[in-house]
Amino acid sequence: MDPTAALDLRVDRSSPVPLYFQLSQQLEAAIERGDLTPGSLLGNEIELAARLGLSRPTVRQAIQSLVDKGLLVRRRGVGTQVVHSQVKRPLELSSLYDDLEAAGQRPATKVLVNTVVQATAEVAAALGVTEGGEVHRIERLRMAHGEPMAYLVNHLPPGLFDLDTAQLEATGLYRMMRSAGITLHSARQSIGARRATAAEADRLAEEEGAPLLTMRRTTFDDTGRAVEFGDHTYRPARYSFEFQLLVRS
Repeated sequence: MDPTAALDLRVDRSSPVPLYFQLSQQLEAAIERGDLTPGSLLGNEIELAARLGLSRPTVRQAIQSLVDKGLLVRRRGVGTQVVHSQVKRPLELSSLYDDLEAAGQRPATKVLVNTVVQATAEVAAALGVTEGGEVHRIERLRMAHGEPMAYLVNHLPPGLFDLDTAQLEATGLYRMMRSAGITLHSARQSIGARRATAAEADRLAEEEGAPLLTMRRTTFDDTGRAVEFGDHTYRPARYSFEFQLLVRS
């Protein structure tokens, strides 16, 4: 059964908004609400076009715009399938694990590295430790609906709490900190973008050279101590940051 048949889809021909965009926005909203769930197949483009009185190229353009956003995928021999909704992360001191859960994305984690290393100059400066001294390094692949979403590299001061690999795969790093009695207070963060290296592309199921979102964060507890330095990369089709901007009086 075509899941779009249950949706109240309408287009306004008197509106200056292009018809394909009106349709794509309604379909995207249905995905965000969960009315179109991951894995569900969209019906025939011809039938949808006839139902709305649109041309087939208009419907195809609407669907392609959602394919380009990573919300739909065309599978040969299967059809057009809902993949997921994009996670929109507010700029606040929260963890990716918590944000994914809040978005209904069923997060899963694979720990790639959990070891003690010597602090580089950059890590030492961020954590306020001696360069060359021991710090804990964690590398994790965060997934949602079985697909990779982010590659997370974190450095922490030694002896902060027990960084058990099984726990790191079962929950989020910030939850483990809170359970250990650490009160997170503030963070210094920067967001950027760059092209994926071959290794990053392989981890995140992207093409080499594809654009990736980047985020670096140093987190402090309520005593002012740096408790974590994170260097993360995200798939932009699956993830975005949201800002609230206020006018300074």
